[in-house]
Amino acid sequence: MAKQLFTEFPPVPTEKWEEVIIKDLKGADYEKKLVWRTQEGFNVRPYYRAENLEGIKYLGAKPGEFPYVRGTKKDNEWYINQWVCCCKSQFAEANAQALTILSKGAESVTFYLEPAKVLTKGDFAVLLKDIDLTKVPVNFGDCCIKAADMVKNFVAYVDSLGIDKDSVKAFFDFNPLKRLTTKGQLCEDKAFKALAEIVKVVENYKKIRVIEVDANAFNKAGSSTVQELAYALSEGSEYMSRLTDEGIAAETVARKIAFTFGVGSTYFMEIAKFRAARMLWANVVEAFGVENCARKMNIHAVTSEWNQTVYDAYVNMLRATTEAMSAAVAGVDYLEVTPFDYAFEVPTEFSNRIARNVQSILKKESHFNKVVDPAAGSYYVENLTKSIAEQAWKIFKGVEEAGGYVAQFKAGNIQKEIKAVADKKDSNLANRKMTLLGTNQFPNFLEKAGEKITKEIVSREINTEMGMVCEDGKCCDKVAEPLDSYRGAEEFEALRLATDRSGKEPKAFMLTFGNLAMCRARAQFSSNFFAVAGIRNIDNNRFDSVEEGVKAALESKAEIIVACSSDEEYADAVPQIAKLVGNKAIVVVAGDPECRPALEEQGIKNFINVRCNVLETLKGYQKMLGIKEL
Repeated sequence: MAKQLFTEFPPVPTEKWEEVIIKDLKGADYEKKLVWRTQEGFNVRPYYRAENLEGIKYLGAKPGEFPYVRGTKKDNEWYINQWVCCCKSQFAEANAQALTILSKGAESVTFYLEPAKVLTKGDFAVLLKDIDLTKVPVNFGDCCIKAADMVKNFVAYVDSLGIDKDSVKAFFDFNPLKRLTTKGQLCEDKAFKALAEIVKVVENYKKIRVIEVDANAFNKAGSSTVQELAYALSEGSEYMSRLTDEGIAAETVARKIAFTFGVGSTYFMEIAKFRAARMLWANVVEAFGVENCARKMNIHAVTSEWNQTVYDAYVNMLRATTEAMSAAVAGVDYLEVTPFDYAFEVPTEFSNRIARNVQSILKKESHFNKVVDPAAGSYYVENLTKSIAEQAWKIFKGVEEAGGYVAQFKAGNIQKEIKAVADKKDSNLANRKMTLLGTNQFPNFLEKAGEKITKEIVSREINTEMGMVCEDGKCCDKVAEPLDSYRGAEEFEALRLATDRSGKEPKAFMLTFGNLAMCRARAQFSSNFFAVAGIRNIDNNRFDSVEEGVKAALESKAEIIVACSSDEEYADAVPQIAKLVGNKAIVVVAGDPECRPALEEQGIKNFINVRCNVLETLKGYQKMLGIKEL
């Protein structure tokens, strides 16, 4: 009999590990140093062991089994989705574009329609020509809530093809609560009755869904992971409740709902979010008396728009790749990668191709579709799943007990909670506790905004959410303040764009002297600091003397001169620099030295360090340089 591996090593209990860790910390606070306090409201430990899985009830479930933590199916296939604009009713052109992307790797297509447009059977015949509806799912975005006729026309087109209607996968994103969320408008007395009529049209078409729960709207407003999940559950529960009140069977309603989630950049957190989402939704549907596979959640995932940037936009490819990986590992049903240039232009053929190919690589080269729930059994991911589920369920129950999603949104409570998290994210970005690569950290020093980058793009002045329009083209009355959809990078981008559009090219000169290691470290820090605002840097290795450095700085015509050295050398050197420079430039000290009070008494007021609010500090320097805010 083969000897079991490692049996000669005795097991090490957790207490022993903790003893060694505490010893290595040398008196440092364990909780502050090693425990991550997430914005989701729970702590993440530095390591997990098998004992941490005790009490997690769902661990014995297999893929495709209730409560569906491990997925709703026994494989890990998903559809590579890409959208096509059909906003001007150019059906033949949209059809040609759809056929092109399907031939190049896309597996499902979302057509974004002209608001309030009701497609006829003939329109569908043109739009879907040569698309095999038994193999290619088709989705229709921005649907008018009163357009039950459009669904009837689609069904009539499907019937005219003579194909098996149960093999047709289609999705119409009828969603009156989306308009409430993004516009603050709701025709409450009509919306759910109209939606009930739409559900009845496709009641006997098993794979046609007509109700969208748009959790991505919360993601785009800067919500936390648990908020996105909790409020999505609340929306879904509202639909279940309202439509069963309209006489629709709970099972039928559940089968007609699809969820759209954003995928953020916290890799493992996103994996756990989708696993928790399936479990919680299964329990919500079960509470309505549904006992079969209608409890399964259908998930459309879209990589995040919130963390996209217009500067150093190619970094968006990297963000989208890790986000797509999270969704693929978690086992979503449809996945759409947002093109890297989506934030500032209509995506090009190149950016759309890259977006498709990210998923093609995950499938064809990395074989992510061949392994079901690879995260299962991971002590860390299982505990994240449990923690996210608990926190999201707590928020969900609070909303339900307070009257449900509509009542709480009208009261402004949901917006208030999301804004509190978004404000915290914004603060973390401003203080660089949270990084957006290429934006608030490590910017591309040489980049300058092209003509496509405008004030409107970087300042929330454009709301790209088209939403839904009533049949007569008029909107419902405003009943609540909508969520503020934005990108996290916008304020930093506005800062840098102000420099780029100022007609000036301000420069920061790194006056390096003294201790080589310290002067180089602080020069690198300062170069990144000022480059965030588009201020050009003149870096140097090290000057032999302060006088030599000041002479070179003044010759460079730099508007800002940054003293870069060790704290010990600042007390004598910085006053000398300030005297030699006079009023010819702004003198800045890199660091927060003990001698700072003494330097300030001598009129030296400008200091930058890791504790600075980078955004506000740079706005101050722009003001000194005569650069106006956008």
